[in-house]
Amino acid sequence: MCVAFSPDGKRIASGSQDRTLKVWDLETGQDMLTLDGHSDAVSGVAFSPDGMQLVSGSWDHTLKIWNMEQRAESRTLKGHTLHVECVAFSPDGKRIVSCSGDSTLKIWNVDKELEVLTLKGHSNGVLGAAFSPDGKRIVSGGGDYTLKLWNVEKGQEAITLKDHTYAVSSVAFSPDGKRLASGSYDRTVRIWDAGMVGETHTAGR
Repeated sequence: MCVAFSPDGKRIASGSQDRTLKVWDLETGQDMLTLDGHSDAVSGVAFSPDGMQLVSGSWDHTLKIWNMEQRAESRTLKGHTLHVECVAFSPDGKRIVSCSGDSTLKIWNVDKELEVLTLKGHSNGVLGAAFSPDGKRIVSGGGDYTLKLWNVEKGQEAITLKDHTYAVSSVAFSPDGKRLASGSYDRTVRIWDAGMVGETHTAGR
């Protein structure tokens, strides 16, 4: 259901409907590690920027943080009331954003193991979210066909983008933070100018 590269590009983590995460060695193609702890499908996974931790989100409504050195779960984060659909670390590794079928995004403090902010604005489940490279903004995509840009410091919605005609299932910032990409069930990928916040290109069929 989800995959993520490690920061050094040597490993891939995958999450599955079999309720496990696996970490794969890209050089050998072998399964290095299986992490078992969720009680339902694993729908989101991300490495921390230093590669020492994994975060996973699940249909069991929880997030789990895994210690890669100990190869074990270090904590469980609870707060969402429906499926967790995506997870992502902030660029400094101090925060995690999660999105859920409960129509919210939540920001978590990694060290303190607690929720620090809930972002509400989507009128349907939130399917994708990502931090900007500077960690000051979050982009989210939802079942309400919209993208939203959020100001992390203020905890407020900055703008809503509405050109998709079906659920927005994936979102990403470019490495320089100047553009956004969104993928949708309307079979298109759209590229947005994150400064001007206008669509610059549409690809699809």
